[in-house]
Amino acid sequence: MRLKDKVALITGVGSGIGRESALLFAQEGAKVVGVDLNPEAGEKTRQEILQAGGQALFVQADVSRAAEAERMVKAAEEGFGRLDILFNNAGISHAQDDDAIHTTEEVWDLTFQVNVKGVFLGCKYGIPALRRAGGGSVINTASFVALLGAATPQLAYTASKGAVLAMSRELAVIHAREGIRVNALCPGPLETELLMKYLNTPEKRQRRLVHIPMGRFGQAKEIARAALYLASDESSFVTGSTFLVDGGITAAYVTPE
Repeated sequence: MRLKDKVALITGVGSGIGRESALLFAQEGAKVVGVDLNPEAGEKTRQEILQAGGQALFVQADVSRAAEAERMVKAAEEGFGRLDILFNNAGISHAQDDDAIHTTEEVWDLTFQVNVKGVFLGCKYGIPALRRAGGGSVINTASFVALLGAATPQLAYTASKGAVLAMSRELAVIHAREGIRVNALCPGPLETELLMKYLNTPEKRQRRLVHIPMGRFGQAKEIARAALYLASDESSFVTGSTFLVDGGITAAYVTPE
C-alpha cells in the first residue's frame, strides 16, 4: 500500500499508461480521480477500480481547456478532500504529424494544445491544490523523443514532448522548497495504440526494435510502475528528473547482435 491515504489525479485514464496507472495506484491504496475526454473508456476504468475494492471518481474533461482543468482539480478536492499526486499523462499523436514541410498548422496547434497546454493547465490548477495538502508529487508524461530524434517523422509530437520536459524542470526548481516534486516521465517505444498506428507493418516494427537494446517494446504496465515510484514517498529526493523508462534506447550507439 505505497499510496495509502493519498489522492491521485490522473489524466488520460481511458487507455494505455493512464489506465494502467489508475488501476495500479488504486491497488496501492490511492483514491483515484480519473480524467479522460472519452466518457465510456474513463468510466470503464473507474468501474474496474471499484470492482477491485478501490475508490475512484471519473471526470470527463478536455485538459486543454482552462475551465475543465480547474474543474477536474476541484472534483478531487471536493470528492476526496485533498490532492497529493498529479499525473499529467493525457496526450495525443496525430496521424498527419510529419516533418516541417508536411505537418499542417492544424495538427501542430492541436498537438500543442493537448500535450503542452494540457500539462501547463494541470499544473496551474493542480499545484495550488498540492500546496493546500502540504506538498506532493507532479508527474508529467514526456517521452524519449524529447532526447532523441524520432525515426518516424512526428515533428509536432516530438517538439511538444520536448516542451513538457523543459517545463517540468523549471517547475521542479520553482516549487522544490514547498515540498512539491515535479518529474518528467519519459517512456520509450511502447506496444500501445499511440505508437502502433505508426508502426503498422512487421517491417516498420522491426526497424524500431533493432535500436532497442532489450529487443522489445515496453508495456504500459511497466510505465505505470515507474509512475508509482515517482508518486510514492520512495522518491522523496527525486525532482526535476528526466525519468527514462526506455529499454535502453537512449543509451545505445550499437545494439547487441
